[in-house]
Amino acid sequence: MTTSPSKSIFAALLAGFALSGCMSAADHRRAVQDPAGDRLTVGKVQREIRVGMSSAKVIEVLGSPNIVTTDEKRREVWTYDKIATDRVYSTSSGGISTLILGGALVGGGLVGGAAVPYYGSSAGAVTTTQRTLTIIIKFDKGQKVRDFAYHTSRF
Repeated sequence: MTTSPSKSIFAALLAGFALSGCMSAADHRRAVQDPAGDRLTVGKVQREIRVGMSSAKVIEVLGSPNIVTTDEKRREVWTYDKIATDRVYSTSSGGISTLILGGALVGGGLVGGAAVPYYGSSAGAVTTTQRTLTIIIKFDKGQKVRDFAYHTSRF
């Protein structure tokens, strides 16, 4: 028994439609994440901040600090305190629905039937993540970095 080319094409199209709407929850999560390159990260601090760097250069790299204080010797201490909350909701669904109508005119009326098979599926996910990053930069009297520290957490 051989399959006609039109039946093969129909079967391929049907399979394509069945799979086209299906994204996993992980696929949705990747689709909505923001990999912003200018975001303040520990890696940026480790790569860019150096002892002896000027305060102007620190602002150029990290931006303005959240808090500026002085220590017991009246030297500036800059604090960058960042908190971010990521909430991702993603859902998808897909399915196939077929409607087949057929019938015949018999004695002035329509006699026939209809078949309405349906197949559907869906997937979804909700995640909430919080990140914190605290950077403390201590300057000397000449406004040069004399020390820096950082702490990060993710929960």
